Amino acid sequence: MSFDVCVTRQLGDRVIAAEFAGEAGLTALFGPSGAGKSSVLNMVAGLLRPDAGHIMVGDVTLYSSADGIDRPARARRAGYVFQDGRLFPHKRVRDNLLYGWNLANPAERWMDLDEAVRFLGIGHLLNRWPHTLSGGEAQRVAIGRALLSAPRFLLMDEPLASLDRARREDIMAVIVRLRDELKLPILYVSHDREEVEQLATTIVPLD
Repeated sequence: MSFDVCVTRQLGDRVIAAEFAGEAGLTALFGPSGAGKSSVLNMVAGLLRPDAGHIMVGDVTLYSSADGIDRPARARRAGYVFQDGRLFPHKRVRDNLLYGWNLANPAERWMDLDEAVRFLGIGHLLNRWPHTLSGGEAQRVAIGRALLSAPRFLLMDEPLASLDRARREDIMAVIVRLRDELKLPILYVSHDREEVEQLATTIVPLD
């Protein structure tokens, strides 16, 4: 499954524009802060509407200005992993994970709670509160919640930026497994060249 994206969007006094195609694997949007990487990711997610262009993932058109198509965010089946995890502080880890599961159409689910827990090695965290987790543990839980939402693809916005070196390596190993074992297409945002060169099968520079 591939990404085919050509979008423009006026934001204040500047125009965000991107055109790229990424084959199966991990496609990285790489560039400095302020280059519009997260804005492009949000356009793919359906959280920010382009002014013009198209967005396709595999053979499914998510947005096309020419054809009048603009699928709502929920119908795009994107699993979104943010820089800070964004776990619900009032829910234990198990309920954070089940939030993704409950959002998914039962007919589209392809991973259950036990499978996600085993894949990510987070069984010992299920009864913990988010505020007691390390940064790396919180990101594992956030990835699990995304996987349980029955995604066709993943969007990852600087998922390593707030982690120390040891935890960065730990989560990078998880991302490699997502790419190679689950074979989920991943659209990934980073300003770290070393990180992108290790993870990406396609690099899209934005400036």
